Amino acid sequence: MKKPVIGRTDVVFIVFSSALLICISTYLSIFAPLSLSDTWKEIKIPEGVTYRQGIGILREKGIIKDNFALLLLGRIASIDRKLRAGYYNINTSMSTWGIFNRLRKGMIIEYTIIIPEGADLDDIKLKFMNTRLMDEESWNLTVDKNFLDSLKISAPSLEGYIYPDTYNFAKGMDPKNIFTIMVGRLRENLNGHLMQRAEELGMSENEVLILASIIEKEAMVDDERPSISAVYHNRLRKNLRLQADPTAIYGVKKMGYKITKSDLKRRTPYNTYVIKGLPPGPITSPGIKSIKAVLYPADVEYMFFVSKNDGTHHFSVTPEEHLNAVMNYQQSKNNKEHNTKSEEEKIN
Repeated sequence: MKKPVIGRTDVVFIVFSSALLICISTYLSIFAPLSLSDTWKEIKIPEGVTYRQGIGILREKGIIKDNFALLLLGRIASIDRKLRAGYYNINTSMSTWGIFNRLRKGMIIEYTIIIPEGADLDDIKLKFMNTRLMDEESWNLTVDKNFLDSLKISAPSLEGYIYPDTYNFAKGMDPKNIFTIMVGRLRENLNGHLMQRAEELGMSENEVLILASIIEKEAMVDDERPSISAVYHNRLRKNLRLQADPTAIYGVKKMGYKITKSDLKRRTPYNTYVIKGLPPGPITSPGIKSIKAVLYPADVEYMFFVSKNDGTHHFSVTPEEHLNAVMNYQQSKNNKEHNTKSEEEKIN
């Protein structure tokens, strides 16, 4: 009996079929969902973990059953190196390709933290607590002297040293690194010619930030910042108390609450109605405009200013002029409040 002869056409068919099966198998192993379940899992990749070690963690956590396809993709893409550390959000129904892309791009879980100008530590704390980037213990770093010394901060806390900006922080990030980044952002902006100017004025970094933080709380109109700065510089030069309202309530009650006479008389290290010179530290996070206003005050002789009840201020040189302005604008404010109350009574 003759053995069947495999012709050339049969060989081509077998080779083609085998290649097609391999392609289909490879395609499915890379692009098909790994599971029919739809469950999100957070996978932590520690610092210093390589791509191969990261794949091993995924297998341990039950995300993948076979690591061949991911290792092959890593070899082809030449990314068998350290992975970005952090928490990766991975769905059990993802494909190998989807997981590979997340690892390759370092798509870790991040939180956006926006620090506005004029935010104080209480405001900032809420943002970090809400995202769980920090807890009470880690937040204590803001007043930890050893940590402050490591950052070369001579203030009682991190108040004023957290630069107003938008930040993206990875889940699980070391709080020390978070604070270091934000203080670093401040010094990136307060450097070079600005610190050179501070030296010309005989001011330290802390003194610049203290005065800038007071201006940040007082000024509502950008054009007035240099004039407000000039008032404080002039008063400091003449050894007069700054008498800045925001300092009277710092650490006691939030800005926006009515400031009373008892507030102005309260003895605190920050109340510039009681102490002479600058407080021991900033009272809020100043923006770059307030910082520049400190370093480049207006060339004026103003010694006083009072609110005009519209977001702007009246500036005065003499005590008499200031007293008249206070009386005028206080009377205007009282009249406005009286008229508003009368209108409300008519409506009711």
